[in-house]
Amino acid sequence: MSGHSHWAGIKHKKAAIDAKRGKLWSKLARNIIVAAKAGGGDPAANLSLRYAIDKAKEGNMPKDTIEKAIKKGTGELDGVNYEEIVYEGYGINGVAIMCQVLTDNRNRTASELRKIFDSRGGTLGASNCVAWMFSKKGYFSIKEEAASEESLMELALEAGADDVKRVDDTFEITCSVESFQPVKEALAARNIPTELAEISQVPSTSITLYAECARKILALMEELEDHEDVQNVYANFDIPAEIAAKLGG
Repeated sequence: MSGHSHWAGIKHKKAAIDAKRGKLWSKLARNIIVAAKAGGGDPAANLSLRYAIDKAKEGNMPKDTIEKAIKKGTGELDGVNYEEIVYEGYGINGVAIMCQVLTDNRNRTASELRKIFDSRGGTLGASNCVAWMFSKKGYFSIKEEAASEESLMELALEAGADDVKRVDDTFEITCSVESFQPVKEALAARNIPTELAEISQVPSTSITLYAECARKILALMEELEDHEDVQNVYANFDIPAEIAAKLGG
């Protein structure tokens, strides 16, 4: 939506702050462990692992730490057995929220997330209460000065992207999960830098929030993101650009 910021963009601007937190590498390592356990330790044959390794490298995780996480996933080293769960709920004004979690104790995690939702005016819901509003897709955010709209659209669509659109001073590319790596490689081949490149849950509709409601939903999102078991948080809200700027987004 033109003139608006949504969580994918806002959380990117928090990355420098998040990177200073000790929890970041722990979360990245969990993702690698689970991916390696599910599909094996070869990133060439396991796209989920390849994606997890790429995210770890973006987070400046050392190579030996990445390799240890892979070996924990494949069973070559002892490690914690993590379970992947998606918790769903609602924030203020009916904003739909999905939390992708990796946990070794689902009861503890559910209890802690429920407290966060409750304390921020939200509600932890039942399974599939909001999942139907989201589609799993590849998502890229690129600053407008990195490429012309025409050349970027031609490049992205040829690589398999579904859509390219301008949002304020940024281009947003969406694609299928299968096309994520080809699109990423096509951008890299042209030396086009990405602000954000991730497999995301993209909402079909969004709710625009203003002033106090925007502040409250960002506080909820940030507290959920900060939980050690939470890997990703997705939501279907937009915030007008001028309000997001005032709130530090």
